[in-house]
Amino acid sequence: MGIEPNAPLDLSEAEAANELMRLAKQIAHHDRLYHAEDSPEITDPEYDALVRRNAALEAAFPHLVREDSPSRKVGHAIAASPLSKVRHEVRMMSLDNAFSSEDVIEWVARVRRFLALDDSAPIGFTAEDKIDGLSCSLRYENGTLVRAATRGDGQVGEDVTPNVQHIADIPQQLAAIDPPEVFEVRGEVYMEKQAFAALNAAQQEADGKLFANPRNAAAGSLRQKDASVTAKRPLRFWAHGWGAASRMPGETQNAVMEALRQWGFPVSPLFARVDSLEGLLARYEAIGKARADLPYEIDGVVYKVDRLDYQQRLGFVAKAPRWALAHKFPAERAETTLESIDIQVGRTGKLTPVGRLAPVLVGGVTVTNVTLHNRDEIARLGVRPGDRVVIQRAGDVIPQVVDNLTREIEREPYIFPATCPECGSEAVAEDGEVDVRCTGGLICPAQRTERLKHFVSRGALDIDGLGEKTIDQFFALGWLESPADIFRLKDRRDAILALDGWQDRSVEKLLESIEARREPDAARLLFGLGIRHVGAVTARDLMKHFHELPALRKTAERARDRDEDAAASLTAIDGIGSAVVEALGDFFHEDHNTAVWDDLLGQIHPPRYEIETLDSPVAGKIVVFTGKLETMSRDEAKAQAERLGAKASGSVSTKTDLVVAGPGAGSKLKKAAEMGIEVIDEAAWAEIVREAG
Repeated sequence: MGIEPNAPLDLSEAEAANELMRLAKQIAHHDRLYHAEDSPEITDPEYDALVRRNAALEAAFPHLVREDSPSRKVGHAIAASPLSKVRHEVRMMSLDNAFSSEDVIEWVARVRRFLALDDSAPIGFTAEDKIDGLSCSLRYENGTLVRAATRGDGQVGEDVTPNVQHIADIPQQLAAIDPPEVFEVRGEVYMEKQAFAALNAAQQEADGKLFANPRNAAAGSLRQKDASVTAKRPLRFWAHGWGAASRMPGETQNAVMEALRQWGFPVSPLFARVDSLEGLLARYEAIGKARADLPYEIDGVVYKVDRLDYQQRLGFVAKAPRWALAHKFPAERAETTLESIDIQVGRTGKLTPVGRLAPVLVGGVTVTNVTLHNRDEIARLGVRPGDRVVIQRAGDVIPQVVDNLTREIEREPYIFPATCPECGSEAVAEDGEVDVRCTGGLICPAQRTERLKHFVSRGALDIDGLGEKTIDQFFALGWLESPADIFRLKDRRDAILALDGWQDRSVEKLLESIEARREPDAARLLFGLGIRHVGAVTARDLMKHFHELPALRKTAERARDRDEDAAASLTAIDGIGSAVVEALGDFFHEDHNTAVWDDLLGQIHPPRYEIETLDSPVAGKIVVFTGKLETMSRDEAKAQAERLGAKASGSVSTKTDLVVAGPGAGSKLKKAAEMGIEVIDEAAWAEIVREAG
């Protein structure tokens, strides 16, 4: 896995978009291995870390949420399989995760806010251990089992009816006097620890396939074309919910689960109803303490709102119900040796220290790298090559050092480099910052390739065909040194065609995509240059004021030369502060940057930047979009606001005039309510847009 030490807010929009793209591909890859092929490459905590990183990025950059976002998907589409497909009448959902008691507290608070219940109103929950198994849906008609299906992608699963007939825990006929006409019982097919160990021992003896863990063994055993193979495997089942139902046997989660137990289904022996948040957290602690002694694997505790009418009102968000939450157990820790510390240089010149470890197994995965974040973190931990350290995989994709066991042993301290390891330029930390950055800018090869990738990214010039590998390849060949070189690739058509993997059509498409950007949007171009502190929104704000890039450059240079009027004209722009002014001045102060700028503008001709605005009720107002937008992207919403003469902001403040809240709106909506700011939904916003247009 790549090193991604930055917190979401440390990233530019382009970096966030690129990481979201990588995460979408990574998670889809692991979903396919886990759900469709039963051969995962990573452990559940490691997978959770990827998903959590994706969620954190989407929360920080909601307008960058992708159509193929993992947050919108459940499971994975079924791979080529001898088993027939089954479409679920009611979609099989996933669960949102909590990794701390604070997450659970916030979830309970969201439930109360959604239901308009004050803190004194009683609200019950259920809690049960989250077994690590394979989701399965059992359809009963008039009490008789007629079909069993895996979850698949949540909408289409695999028919495993003959296979489940060999699982003793699953009744073929409900033990009910008057069963519902239709009732789908949902639960987990699993394998106990002892049975798993015995199966793997037998597989090894027979020189057969070994399973990575009990969950994989259960999945591989259930998804057999030959049900006689399933019959030989010690599979178990327990119920935890339901899907389609013509009639409910109770009005609460607790009552329905009791009915399922009476109908003949095993239910978790740790299932319990609690009456408070404190009860949930106490149950989590109790189950956590019992975890090691349980005969089966679990990875957390599932909480559900007890009343079914509350569940119905709460509904669903994306792929998960609002009324349920999986509280995951913390990741494992391990002890190892820090063998060396390497320095990586990012697009903005940030020097990130990476610890190289003696390989150690954490949560079933061999770990060799650990992020050390920055110079201050190294000093705080007192780590040096040769130290014994404790590492942990928790909410981050990359493990972190949580303790230095040999801090007291006398050894030379680690000296953070004062020069860039890539180009030798001075590396410094600005006043008030902990990050050390290379001052080489565009002469630094590490920054050059990363800046080129940013320049062609979706939020910048959006040039199809110039992916990361292509840029790395062209850079290594000496064809791409700066953004202007992209527009000179037309002169290398034959050379590109001679490379492996390139055909006439792919070369033509690349060159056509480049030529289509000869007159780029000036704000996108400015953002694509990667000037520090100049994100997509800041670039638009600057261009709305200056309209032409030369005018912006002239003012920035004057401000750098201590022209107070020039600096004041910049900071007078809403959203532009001293950090942006300083960053612009620094950029144009460097000869190599101005050379790149002049070269680029010799190749392209961005038109005057203008935004046509309409008369509307929101003209001159500041609008905040929060929650999931269901009919438009976040970029489209912001563009609509600009067209209506409004300014789209990312945070709620005293200056905010209007909040447009979609499903899942959280702290911003709460803050708006507390401050008395007008809040409307997406439909009301669409009506404003229609009336203005």
